[in-house]
Formats: sequence, C-alpha cells, structure tokens
Amino acid sequence: MTFTSGDQAILHIDLDALVANWRRLGGMAPQAECAAVVKADAYGTGAAEVGKALQKAGCRRFFVAHSEEALALRQALPDPNTTIHILHGPTAGGEAGLAAANLTPVLSTPGQIAAWSALAKRLGRRLPAALHVDTGMNRLGLSEAEAYAVATDPAHLDGIDLAFVMTHLACSDEPDHPLNRSQADAFAALRQRFPNLKGSLANSAGIFLGPDFHHDILRPGIALYGANPLDPSAGSRREASRMAEVVHLQGKILQVRSVDRGQTVGYGAGYIVEKPTQIATVAVGYADGFSRALSGRGNAIIKGRQGHVRVPIAGRVSMDLITLDVSALDANDCRPGTPVSLLGGGIDIDEQAALAGTIGYELLTQLGKRYRRIYTSSSVGDAA
Repeated sequence: MTFTSGDQAILHIDLDALVANWRRLGGMAPQAECAAVVKADAYGTGAAEVGKALQKAGCRRFFVAHSEEALALRQALPDPNTTIHILHGPTAGGEAGLAAANLTPVLSTPGQIAAWSALAKRLGRRLPAALHVDTGMNRLGLSEAEAYAVATDPAHLDGIDLAFVMTHLACSDEPDHPLNRSQADAFAALRQRFPNLKGSLANSAGIFLGPDFHHDILRPGIALYGANPLDPSAGSRREASRMAEVVHLQGKILQVRSVDRGQTVGYGAGYIVEKPTQIATVAVGYADGFSRALSGRGNAIIKGRQGHVRVPIAGRVSMDLITLDVSALDANDCRPGTPVSLLGGGIDIDEQAALAGTIGYELLTQLGKRYRRIYTSSSVGDAA
C-alpha cells in the first residue's frame, strides 16, 4: 500500500492473519470454545473492525475491560447471539444500562453480585453473568471464602444465570513457573464447588500450557494480534508459539540530510555523529504512541535495491518525529516519501518491545489515532 499525499504514517492490520491466529489457538483445544479478548480497542488495532472479522469467522464470545468498551462493541456487533463480557464487571449505578444493551458482566465482588441480583429482581427477569474467582493473581476476583459462600448459598445468585466461572493466570508466559500448576489445581478444586458451570482459565499463553489449562472457554488476547505470548525464558517452546503477523506500522521519510562528524542529532544533543552520516527524518513520534524509550535503541527497516535493510534510530524519539541513520542505503532508496517499517514488516513486535524495556502489549495498546488504518482481508479487500 502506497502513501497518499496526506499520509504521514499508515497502520496496516491484516484481518486474515488475525482470524488465522484465532483459528490456530482454538484448534489447540478443539473441545473448548475460543473467545476473543478485544479490550483496549483490540490492543490498539480497532475493536469494531476486529470484532466484525472474528464474528464473521465464527467467534461468538468477546471480552472487554470497561463498560464503555462493551457499549461501543455492541454497536458494532448487534447480533443478540454474540456475547460481550465486561471483565471489570458493572460499575455502581450503571447496571441497568448494561442489561438494556444485552451485555454480560464478569462479577468479581460480593457487591457486584448483590447489585446484579437486585436488578434482575426489579426487572422481573434473569440476567446473565460470569463469575471471577481469584486463585493467586490477587487482583480481581472473589476470594476463596467469598466463592465458597456463593457456592453454598443459592440466595446470593437469585435472578442470575451464571454462564461460567473464570480465573486469570499470573505467570502463564513462563511455562515452568510453579504458580501455573498451583492456580490450575486451585481452579480445578473451585470448579467442583460449581459442578454445573463451565470453566475458563487459559489466556493466550495459558493455551500453550496444555489440556489441564484449557477447560471450556479460551480467552486469547495478545496472541490474536501477532505478538508471542511466551516469555523468552520459554526457550524452544517460544518458537512454537510464534503467531502470524497482524500489525505493520509504516512511517514516511520527510527529509534526508548529511551530518558531519562531531555534529549532533535531535533533542539534548545526546547523539553525536562519529563519521559523515545520512540522517532520515520520519513522521512518527511518541504522540503517535511510538515509545520514547526506543530512543537510540530501536530499529526500522527500509526496502532497498539490495533487499530489506535494518537501520538504527539515531537520537531521541520526539513528539512527532524520529531520526534514522540510513548511511547503509543508497540515496535513491531513502528519499522523501520512502516508507519505513517500524513494527512488523520485518521488525518483530516483541523484539522492538524488548529494546524499549517493555512488552509487546504496551507497544500495541499505545498505537495512536493519527495513523491511517488500513484493514486488509481477502474477503472484503482493503478498507481505510
């Protein structure tokens, strides 16, 4: 895809690759239902477009974090047979709006359970929900004692149709971490207290931990979007968890200049040129969600006549611009208007994240709104 006259940067989202990742993950546990986590605007890729593509592929269950995300997604996915879960549960006073929009909260506290039950009684109809129980994350979820109280006294759940019980893994990206087995065992024991309910344990990395973690509903998130769900400590198992590339971020060269030895580049004058250097300025910066932590550390790729050439970021990432050392390229290969790959297109998301001292989740979710987003799918063609 070429740049139009007004484009500064383009974010390509390959919906076919995303659907392929979803199908691959679901195929690892064919007895389970594969849902999709599309919180944080589908990890920066666009929840409405991603949701529609996955729904068309057969996904019927989605997870978001906030009520506002759920209401927006319901506008994009009005089919009443598509279930949208709110991981944070209902906010106090906002329960009626969620019920009216056919949204299904994940209840994590006795107060949320009581409020959802009270609304069901006022409406005179049963309301769907899921139950979140903590097994070691110590973040959201009922405690063991609270879960026991709910399981032993049906009055707590008056008017509520529970779809499943879930918990969240704390260390699934590290397959050998002992907390994985501890949480799996705790969840198996928990399910015995709710014998007629389905269970949901596995996030993206949890799917790769094997059948003991699959249960009835899978909740993949980051792996859908092309990032590797396993930590580098997973060794050879990490290569097996590599996903199809979904995101390709391209900036555009605005200017190329010759910089002599001893001169500096960018804010702070911290990057000192050691020999005559060609510096290309690209129209992407931290205001676009391109991490400032990649200053002097990150890489880009430019397609030249000799193939794809990796070039380093020279100097600081600023609000709207980055500068690259393009001395390794012929001048004809890096003129104004030349596309530059910053994520995807040979720049691995997880590798770039590691250079920034963070994780792929953060690089994706902070992708800015100034990019022109292009959604590619063989079934619908390209859409901006």
